[in-house]
Amino acid sequence: MAAIPTNVNVTRTRARAVGSRQASDFTALAKTIHDSGLMRRRYGYYWTKLAAVPVTLAACIIAFVCIGDTWWQMITAAVFAVLFTQIAFLGHDAAHRQIFVSGKWNDWTTLILGNLFVGLSYGWWQHKHTRHHANPNKIDSDPDIEVPVITFTPERLARRRGRAASWLIAHQGVFFFPILVLEGLSLHLSGLQRVFGREPLKRRGIEIAFLTIRIGGFAALAFLVLSPGVAAAFLGVQLALFGVYMGASFAPNHKGMPVVPKELKIDFLRRQVMMSRNIRGNRTIDVAMGGLNYQIEHHLFPSMPRPHLRHAAPIVAAYCAELDVPYLETGLFQSYGIVVRYLNRVGLGDRDPFACPLAAGRLAL
Repeated sequence: MAAIPTNVNVTRTRARAVGSRQASDFTALAKTIHDSGLMRRRYGYYWTKLAAVPVTLAACIIAFVCIGDTWWQMITAAVFAVLFTQIAFLGHDAAHRQIFVSGKWNDWTTLILGNLFVGLSYGWWQHKHTRHHANPNKIDSDPDIEVPVITFTPERLARRRGRAASWLIAHQGVFFFPILVLEGLSLHLSGLQRVFGREPLKRRGIEIAFLTIRIGGFAALAFLVLSPGVAAAFLGVQLALFGVYMGASFAPNHKGMPVVPKELKIDFLRRQVMMSRNIRGNRTIDVAMGGLNYQIEHHLFPSMPRPHLRHAAPIVAAYCAELDVPYLETGLFQSYGIVVRYLNRVGLGDRDPFACPLAAGRLAL
């Protein structure tokens, strides 16, 4: 009987040693990144972008008014969708404290970019996104895998559904990208629900004012310049393309990566690296995805300025190789294939569609 407590103590001692070593793994990487200067601010880069936002938006509005009431405005709607997404990416940088040292400056920059220029609530996004960064792909912790339309985990299949809903879930991978045409509308509505809800929200009055000006003003402009039918189509196309662009930029980052059981605790380095995916490409991909293609580096160092992410990637990849920590990088369309196959496997009832390797390792002990 004495042998059992001894083995348990040895196991616990080893577990503490492993935990301590894993905690120091990120510390060593962080020191390398800081010493390389990759955390320093890029004021020239960001001030150029911040100055370009109102100028570009004003130019697009002037062009919209000058073109007038014509179905050619559907092209303008596509331009606005791309512009608003790029502004949202810049707001994302500010929200992560990438632009300024001052938290207040970053907050106000995000409010102006997100609420006033794009029409998305900063308070809603911050509440949701903070929880995602803390526990990416963790069941009951990451809100990004707890959405009502798509089933990302096998556990959600246990809920009773009708025959039509069950068929749609079984083929949800195919419908994932078409569903994104509604994502733009969903983002706006989620923000409005948050700011007009009862939960505590900092700067609620400012958010409501900015959202009213942006959403109401943009809709009013469309109906003032265009006939009702064309205006409705213009707003619909702009919202649909905005949602597709946003969703197509965020979907490759974590969808189809290991899902973490809610009871499993993982050290910071492995939690962020193994549940994230980078997208391989050139500077065009960097611009098109707003730096989100370096998702691993962004999750490890959220306040790292966007232009430094591409320089940090090879450092992080080499470090992970030394520690034998899986570091995944794929092409953009390959990542979309992974997402579709994963969602279909979940929808068809696969109980272990993409298991967390750390959880499997724990079970094997």
